[in-house]
Order: sequence, then C-alpha cells, then structure tokens
Amino acid sequence: MKNRTIYAVLITLCIIGFWLFENFYTPATYSNTNGSSVDLAESIFLPTSTTGEIVEHAYYTLSYSEPHEQPEWVAYTLKKEHLTYDDRQRPYFIEDPKVSTKSADWKNYRGSGYDRGHLLPAGDRRFSEQAYNETFYTSNISPQDKQFNAGIWNRLEQKIRYWCKKYGDLLVVTGGVLEDDLIEIGDEDVDVPRMFYKIVLRGFDDNAQLLAFLIPAEESQEPLKNFLVPIDEIEIKTGIDFFEKQPEAWQSKLESQVDSSGWKF
Repeated sequence: MKNRTIYAVLITLCIIGFWLFENFYTPATYSNTNGSSVDLAESIFLPTSTTGEIVEHAYYTLSYSEPHEQPEWVAYTLKKEHLTYDDRQRPYFIEDPKVSTKSADWKNYRGSGYDRGHLLPAGDRRFSEQAYNETFYTSNISPQDKQFNAGIWNRLEQKIRYWCKKYGDLLVVTGGVLEDDLIEIGDEDVDVPRMFYKIVLRGFDDNAQLLAFLIPAEESQEPLKNFLVPIDEIEIKTGIDFFEKQPEAWQSKLESQVDSSGWKF
C-alpha cells in the first residue's frame, strides 16, 4: 500500500512538471533586445503600420497586429551573400520579447491543421545562427494551409531567391491580408488569412522595379505571373501604405500598374 502511494505521488509530480514545462517554459531569446541593425534601404522603404506596433530585429522589421495575433507585414532585405546553404538546427518557435503584448504562443497552432508559416523564410537567413533563429519568433509566422505553404508559397520564395542571385539586392514585404470575420485557431484566437501577399522591390532609386503578388491561401498550379496585381490593390485590401516615404510621382508610377518586364520567370 505504501509503495502504491509513493508511485501515485511520483506520477502526479511528473504530470504537474510536464504541464508546467509545456505551458510556462520559454527558451532564451534569439536576438539582442536592446538594439537592431535595420538595413538603410529597409528603413527608407518601410510601410506604414496600422497598429503602431513596429518591431525591429537585427535582420528584419515587422508590424504586429495584436487583434489578429500575427504580423500585418514583415519587411527584410535579401542580399546575394545571404543565400548560403549552411546547415542550421531548427530552434523552438518562441514568443517575441519585443512585441509589447508578446506574440502568440506557438501552441495555438497545435492540432489546428494549419502550418506555422514563415513570412521571412528561415532559408533566407542561413548565413548566421542568430539570423536563422530570429525567423522562429512567432511574430514572423501566420497560419497557412500545408499544401499552400509547401506549394505555391514555397515556389514564390524560391523564385525570389533566384531573382536575388540574378539581379542583386531585393527588398521584400510580405504578410497575410488581415480582415474581419476570419477563421480563428487556438486559445488566443489567431486569425487565418484567406490571402497572402509579397511585394518585391529591385533597385532603390528612380529606376526601381516592383512586383506585387496576391495569392489565395490554397495550393495552385497556376503560373506565378497569374497572381501579379498592382500594389494599389493590396493597399486597398490591407489599409497599408507600402512606400509612404517615397515621392508621390514615384508611387504613382510604380504602384498603379503591373510591369513584369525585366523579371525572368
């Protein structure tokens, strides 16, 4: 009888310990919380924030939406030297210490049927351990259908790497279209976007070239070109002004049209 009581106590303690680990353990943060090193081009071309919650990490910047528990946009510069094949060990997904309300816990995604979809791909940041690990903040992810994440979304990410190798430095701004009445997952009601966008800027002067993609959040075998839209269309859907710091003439010329000439698909 005494042994049974001891075993019961030990099992109870193990269960409590496991529950505490699952719910309260958070690994060390991945970046210096006291500073950032935002690329100059990145800072000049950052979008507006509809939430006022702009967060700068060493290798990307984001605007977090607390009501949707995910970023409304993530912006980063992609350089040729970033595109390495260094082998990195995948870290934990953790809450972002720089988001004032903390970003959503990754456990919201567990059992939801949705991937924790990177917006800044981890594959674009293999050149250093810190850069790679920073992409695993939950402020850099959004719920995505598995086939979409591994399919057309992945193909677009690969195409952007190809353009970077071919043309040089790019600025990428990406996110889900955050609307009302979206499906929600987890205890924190993380919204599931119905559409995702990527904006790719090449050249940081009067000769700049832009591509903007707006893609339904489901797998498609259609060519990427079929999802090109004017940036103005994404601005209407999101309420974000993507290049507010640029002259009106620059914006009018580049944001109202689709021009894929000069981009090899």
